[in-house]
Amino acid sequence: MKTKNKRTLWLRFDRVLAHDLLRQLTILGIALLIALGLSYLFLAASNTEWENFCNAEHINKFLLPLYLLIDSNALNNLYMGSDNTHVHGWMLFASSITFLIGAFIFNGVIIGIITNSIERRVTNHQEGHIHYLKSGHYIIMGYDEMVPSFISHIFDKDKDAYILILTSAEVVDIREKLQKSFSDKQMKRIIINYGHRISTEAFKDIYLEAAEQLYIVGNHEKSAHDAINVECVDSICRYLENPKTKGRPNKIVCVFKDLDTYAAFKTSEIFKKVGDLGIEFVPYNFYTGWAKQVFVKREYKDFDNPGTTYPYPAVYGNGITPDDDKYVHLVFVGTTNFAVAFAMEAAHVLHFPNSDKKKTRITFIDINADKEKDEFIIRNRHFFEVQSFYYRDFTVNNDKTNKVKDYLCFQGKDADFLDVEFEFIKGDVFSKNVQEEISKWAKEHNKQQYMSVFLALADQRQNFVMGMNMPDEIYNNEVPVFIRQDRSDNFVTNLRNADIKKDDKKLTYSTVTNGTLNQKKCNARYAHIYPFGMNETAYCADNHALKRAKLINYLYSTANYSTNKFQGILALDAMSPEQIWAEADNYWKDLSVALKWSNLYNAYTMRTKLATLRAMRGLDIRDKSHDYYTLSDEEVKVLAKVEHNRWNVEKLLMGFRKPKANEDKYEHPEFAKDLQSNKKLFIHHDIRPFEELDIVSELDYEFSRYLPWIMKMTEDD
Repeated sequence: MKTKNKRTLWLRFDRVLAHDLLRQLTILGIALLIALGLSYLFLAASNTEWENFCNAEHINKFLLPLYLLIDSNALNNLYMGSDNTHVHGWMLFASSITFLIGAFIFNGVIIGIITNSIERRVTNHQEGHIHYLKSGHYIIMGYDEMVPSFISHIFDKDKDAYILILTSAEVVDIREKLQKSFSDKQMKRIIINYGHRISTEAFKDIYLEAAEQLYIVGNHEKSAHDAINVECVDSICRYLENPKTKGRPNKIVCVFKDLDTYAAFKTSEIFKKVGDLGIEFVPYNFYTGWAKQVFVKREYKDFDNPGTTYPYPAVYGNGITPDDDKYVHLVFVGTTNFAVAFAMEAAHVLHFPNSDKKKTRITFIDINADKEKDEFIIRNRHFFEVQSFYYRDFTVNNDKTNKVKDYLCFQGKDADFLDVEFEFIKGDVFSKNVQEEISKWAKEHNKQQYMSVFLALADQRQNFVMGMNMPDEIYNNEVPVFIRQDRSDNFVTNLRNADIKKDDKKLTYSTVTNGTLNQKKCNARYAHIYPFGMNETAYCADNHALKRAKLINYLYSTANYSTNKFQGILALDAMSPEQIWAEADNYWKDLSVALKWSNLYNAYTMRTKLATLRAMRGLDIRDKSHDYYTLSDEEVKVLAKVEHNRWNVEKLLMGFRKPKANEDKYEHPEFAKDLQSNKKLFIHHDIRPFEELDIVSELDYEFSRYLPWIMKMTEDD
């Protein structure tokens, strides 16, 4: 027991000694007091010799011990003294002991303490244990390969921002990684602190409540990534709910790795408490974020050249009109998270007015497609209760199986009315059968279909090998090929740029048909390959779409539902933009998560609808000159149907289902009011063909009329 007590005592002493400079100086002070006490005792033993010497040398006898302790030349002065006062005997012994104690304390210990304190502070700084930022900073919690994209996003909107990274990883290693991506000037504004993102004690150190925005990133390599991030949000809420905590960040962006977790947050109010604190909560998923860059923003950043962006091509060519026989065809090689996320976002966004003739088709090619299709269908069961799908097995032969209706719960006009359909092909992309099918599709590009190929396997090398070795028809017909890259876009981007020729330097492709020479100008082989999925340019906030979503919600929130009319353009024009935006923000704050996403998906399709309008008006897809023009009655009718088709798919993919006959208010109008309450159970009676709607369809017409107003208010870039 005694041994244990001794060890505990030494442990406490070492902890005190190692803690900080103040405690070390306190220990030094105590040692000095003890040394002074011993000095007085030693000198007092010399009796009158001590006092006589002090009187002769005009030294205060009470200061003599201190003089001996702190002056390195004191002993020499005492020993030499004047002719009749130099010390000797017991006085000399006592003075020598006192001098040695002082030399040890002041010449050795103090220098050691100061040196060690400097070294310790440097070490604490390097290891992230010193906290500098107290307000107005941006906090990134966790670290993985996506963090540079968040840092770039912050610097893009505020080049003078201070960014604090809270991580439990090795701070020195993270700093070295960031130095590869950011300049010395930027690195001076990036502070890395060691800590755990679920620890409220760490929140105090980083002044979380005084930050501008929080980005909860975590580490994708950890299996419990999403669970820890959810726990982090809960910890933040508990911390901010404390009455002693003053201040709030204005936004929390939380990364979710799993697609199903991310999808759940689109319809649930699990983080309602964040909104109750007056904080905007934004869930983010790596895969769907990239899908929005490809389909909505249609651009990607060159990370190595800040400020440089490259455009993605529109997967719908020059736009699709109601009379168009062409359809959009997206081909995904693999059923990875990337492929699934892209397919889902495409289904939300790609809606066109010719759906009675041609539907948007999304094809998966996978050697395990027979199993992967079942999981995909079950995850989106309510979609496939309404819409049949295609399945073909190319491992045996070129299977010509017709549509599969195994999961349909409806028939007649209540089935297959959606404008998006899925196809699953079982086969190896390098096999002869699959290659021939891809070649056949490529020959139809820009004639019967707008084709795009997405190489989305988990192995980057496989994606690149496929991208470089597609059938010749893919390159000859300029089919866009999107190649998943892990980190850098450099190789794919440089290869494409090298093969894109100026008009006066384009290559000549010559053929002979029936004795006639046909020639056309073209680019080189890899002029239409595009990278996607790079970690360091992953985060790309679409604030433009968010502003449009708020305006869309504002229109519906201020509508007169007795007449199914909005306020009116004249009334809106009479209001100041500041008043409209203030009201739009207030309505948005009170909106449920599900309705926020509904408005966002509507906003994401604005660019697609613009392409349709421009095509209907005979304009180039990039021509913005008529965007603010009032829509004709025919244009309103066309876009109203497109909007409802989009809405149908959105609701089914977000978990709503079409009502069965005994739940449908259209089938039982006498119980319409009671049956309409089923919406709270995610049963929506308006999931049906546009022609089968009641007076509610007037809202689709009304919304379409206000597209130019939304464009003008947000000034599309």
